[in-house]
Amino acid sequence: MNNIDIAKTYIKAVQTNDQATLGSIISPDVIWHQPGKNRFSGTHRGMAAVGPMLGTMMEVSKGTFAITHADHYMANGDWVAITLEFAGEANGMKLKQPGVDLIRVEGGKIVEIRLFSSDQKQEDAFWGQ
Repeated sequence: MNNIDIAKTYIKAVQTNDQATLGSIISPDVIWHQPGKNRFSGTHRGMAAVGPMLGTMMEVSKGTFAITHADHYMANGDWVAITLEFAGEANGMKLKQPGVDLIRVEGGKIVEIRLFSSDQKQEDAFWGQ
């Protein structure tokens, strides 16, 4: 698979909660950059840290947080940028906004993920402190 194929596989696996596929394409040493100033913000290193963070996000949103669609996949060397939309409900708020996921692929595995939100203040309020 080329890097765009890996990115498409990643998005589809996230959308369908395909943990086996995610485990096969994300490096156990992944570096995850969660933007903003909320309880999940910061750099998380390794699936031992990323997995529980994502699980807590699903708990907080009662399973509603999702990538609702992904539009464009653009590769530049090891990096793939994906324009997407994400949505969910948490803390009495509804969230729906565009964003960009930027993933770095090495040796057929996702080794780094950087997320960008179009309205970070709204997302911070959504997740809370």
